[in-house]
Amino acid sequence: MSAIGILGGTFDPIHFGHLITAQSLLEKRKLKKIIFVPSFISPHKVNFDYSSPEHRLNMVKLAIESHPQFDVSDFEVKHDTVSYTYNALLEFSKKFEEIELIIGFDNLITFDTWHKAEEIIELAKLVVMTRTFDKEIKNPHKFFGEAIYVDTPTIEISSTEIRKRITKKFPIDFFLPQKVKEYIFENEIYSAAR
Repeated sequence: MSAIGILGGTFDPIHFGHLITAQSLLEKRKLKKIIFVPSFISPHKVNFDYSSPEHRLNMVKLAIESHPQFDVSDFEVKHDTVSYTYNALLEFSKKFEEIELIIGFDNLITFDTWHKAEEIIELAKLVVMTRTFDKEIKNPHKFFGEAIYVDTPTIEISSTEIRKRITKKFPIDFFLPQKVKEYIFENEIYSAAR
C-alpha cells in the first residue's frame, strides 16, 4: 500500500507553485494521494492577517477539484485554534497506515522548534522539498538526518505576490487556476472588488 502525503499551509491563496510541486512529489514519492491541509492559524504566523479559513479551504477545493489524487482536509480549519501539525497527523494516522509529511527546506531549519517534533516523525516520514537553497546551515539539528530530500521544481510564485498584485489591480491569470481567480474576485478577497 502506497503512502499518502500531507501538505499543510495557509494557502492564501493556493497557486500553481503549490500544485506543480505537489504533482512532482506525488510522482517522485509514488504517493497514493496528497492531502492539502489549510491551517486555521499557523504557529509560525500567529500575528499574520489571514483571509478567512472558509475562503482558503474553498480556494483549495476549487484548485484541486479535477485532480483525483489531490484531496483537501478541513481538520485544522474547523478547529478554531492554532494549527499544530502533530494534531492533524494523529488524526490522519487513525485512517492511513503510511503518511509522509511534506515540508519546505525553510521549515526543516526550524523543525526542532515545532510542537512535538519527535512525535511527528514517529507518525510520519519527513519529506523535505529541497528546491534551491543557498544559505549555509551553521547548526543542523538531528532532524536533518531523519528527512528524505526530494528535488522539486522551483516555481517563483508566492501567495504574497499574488495578494499584492490584486491590491494593485495587476493581472493574476498565470499565477493560479481560473476558478480560484474567479472566486477571489466574486468574494472580494484581498480587497479585490473590480
